[in-house]
Formats: sequence, structure tokens, C-alpha cells
Amino acid sequence: MSVFGEIGKIEYKGPDNRDPLAFSFYNPEELVLGIKMKDYLRFSIAFWHTFKGDGTDMFGMPTMKRDWLSISDEIELAKKKIDGVFELCEKLNVKFFCFHDRDIAPEGKTLRETNAKLDQIVSHIKEHLKDGKVGVLWGTANLFSNPRFVHGAATSCNADVFAYSAAQVKKALEITKELGGENYVFWGGREGYETLLNTDMALEFDNLARFMHMAVDYAKEIDFKGQFLIEPKPMEPTKHQYDFDVANSLSFLRKYGLEEYFEFNIEANHATLAGHTFQHELRYARINGLLGSVDANQGDTLLGWDTDQFPTDLYATTLAMYEIVKNGGLNSGGLNFDAKVRRGSMGEKDLFAAHIAGIDSFALGLKAAVKLIEEGTIEDLLKSRYASYRDGIGKEIVDGSANFKKLEEYIIDRETIQSESANQEYLERLINWAIVKASD
Repeated sequence: MSVFGEIGKIEYKGPDNRDPLAFSFYNPEELVLGIKMKDYLRFSIAFWHTFKGDGTDMFGMPTMKRDWLSISDEIELAKKKIDGVFELCEKLNVKFFCFHDRDIAPEGKTLRETNAKLDQIVSHIKEHLKDGKVGVLWGTANLFSNPRFVHGAATSCNADVFAYSAAQVKKALEITKELGGENYVFWGGREGYETLLNTDMALEFDNLARFMHMAVDYAKEIDFKGQFLIEPKPMEPTKHQYDFDVANSLSFLRKYGLEEYFEFNIEANHATLAGHTFQHELRYARINGLLGSVDANQGDTLLGWDTDQFPTDLYATTLAMYEIVKNGGLNSGGLNFDAKVRRGSMGEKDLFAAHIAGIDSFALGLKAAVKLIEEGTIEDLLKSRYASYRDGIGKEIVDGSANFKKLEEYIIDRETIQSESANQEYLERLINWAIVKASD
């Protein structure tokens, strides 16, 4: 039986479309850079927000109108939500969904009981996967919701919690492989601290590294070929999280010999919470060859927490796709809508309309980014700005033949140094130009 029976398959109607249940810019079959748009923009539905969220917030009760919320049997409820995510993906022409282990199945009294319930739901997912229309972008383990994780998981002061976390990730890796998941994500929601007064930071970092190495070893043991991803976030729920941003996390990976096994899953809202732009985090990962996947959302500039809104900022999506195109795409990664409808958008149509808005925003961002690259002005101005490093003393600096004495000899009698314009405002205007042209 259909979960979203009143809503049909979402179609592309072109830039003049005003139907909230149709695409204006996302044409799945359109070729972009020789690749179908649906294959370049590997969209994914986030199971947790879409099928676990009910509109509850710290000040109010549930508001969402969802048929499955009336189901009392926990296994039947879990199966109904799985039916829903596959139907939602197919109607939106989205190829993937992703999940935490505790999103898709309830917990039991012991980990053994929990794993048995999880296996029932995995079996149900496998039935849906048989037609090949929808797949799993990535799986992960929820190591933050249960009270046992109050002091962290891999960084917990309690060795029993470390052991439980390891066993939970072991199972999550097994089911991700079983379901054909293309990636596995580590998000250290409580891997951090509230105060250093009671924190052995050195031990916690070492234990986190030990945990990651165990995961790498077990993936090899079971022949899991998926890409490991780290999702940085600076705070919330923990005051200071160890995977603060890409730079911080990369330092950790390099220190502990883990760099070859991990790439990054960059979330827009996490980037801004770290005091960076979305593009900054994407660029940092890209230039280090570690841009793996994206959680596609946005925050509210007036609010200082993780609001997880659907992405509609075309300036941000254009600059994000500029980095992704420069990266040659996302390989096994994708664009996961780690986003939730606002509490007042409680209807099922709102759920579809929100995803359509996010999909359209990244589709238009892709087209605008391609126009910027093909037009070439940004790259030309960038080359011009750094032209002094292609010959003369600049080339000697770059190729390593310069030293302090040689540089002093070169510059010591120079009376003036002439700098050129950075063209910032003009370049920002070009982004607007590309968005307008792409929307024609």
C-alpha cells in the first residue's frame, strides 16, 4: 500500500514552472558536462529527519501529519517507514537514501536483541533493493542518542561504552555492506568535551584513533569496499567536538596514520557553525584530495545552532557546485539532504516541496557553476593575480631555489612594490550573472 498515495511522480516542467510539486531546474536526463544530471547530482534522502522527525522541539509537541505515526507495533512502524523512503525516492527520482542504524530499527534490552530487530528491517530493505531503482549512499551508527553515550562513545571515560560502540559500529558496517552501501560515515556527535577540568584529552584522542583503526581493520576483514567518511562539526551537542572542521580533522588523520582511509562528508550548516563558509570547507577538502560527499542543507544566519534547513541559497549552491565540479564530481559520494521541514510545514506535500526546492537549488547551482567555468573569467583573474610566481623571483620561490639571503638581495633596494586589484566585487557580481544565465 502506498505511503504517499495522493502524490504522483515529480516531473520537470522548466524554469517558468510555479507548481510546488514539479521541478523547475532539475531535469534528470539533461546532460551536463557529458553526464546525466541525475548521475552528476547523486541526491540522497536523509532517513532520520524525514522519517524520524515529528516536529517536536524543546518548547512544543509533535506537529507533523504522517500516516505512520499511528502505528503502535515497533517493527511494523519501522517497515512502514522503509516503504516510505523508497516511495519518496522513486517519486522524486532520487537514487539514494542514507541512515543511522537506530533510525531504521528500534533498540532492544541488549545489543543482541537490538541486532536481531535490525536484521528484520535489513531483510525488508533488501526486498526493496531488488528492483535496483534506489540504493544506499551510506550507513552509520548512532553513537549519541542513548544515555550510555553521555560522556562520548569512542572517547568515553568508560571502557564499557567504548566496547559497546565498537560492537555497534561492527554491526553497522556489516549491514551497510549487506545493503550495498557505497560509503560509511563517522559523525562524532559526542566525541569531545564540555570542560577540560575533567577531560584527559590525550587519552581521548588516542582512543578515538584506536577506534578508527579498528574500523579500518574490520572493513578489510569483511571486504567492505565502501569509502570511509568523516563529517566535521564544531559543537552541538558537545561544547567542543574533536572533529571541529576539515583542517582540524585532517590534522588528526595525519597524526594517527589514517589519512589514506578517510575522506570528508561536508555539511553546509556545520561549516557555518565552525565560522567558515560552505565553500571554504569544500575547498579545503578538495585541495587535499579528500572531498568525498556532502550533507546538503543550510543554516539560519540569525541563529547560532544547527537548524538543518533545506538549501535554497543559490549563491551558496553555485559556489558549492563550483568546488564539486572542480573536484571531478563526488565519486561514490553524493548530495544528502540532511535537512528537515520547518515545524509549521507539517503536511506530506510540504515534505515533497522541500526536497524539490533543495534539488532545484543544487541543479541550478550546477548549471551556474558550469557557466562560470566555461566562461573562464574567474580562472583568468586568478592566474593573473598570481602571475608573479610563474617567472623571475616568484618562480624561484615556488621551485625552492630561493632562500632568505637571495630574497633579501633581490628586494633590499626596491623603493616601491606595486599591488594590483583583487577584483572582489566584480567576481561576486559574476556569480549573480551565472545564476541568472543558468536560469534562462
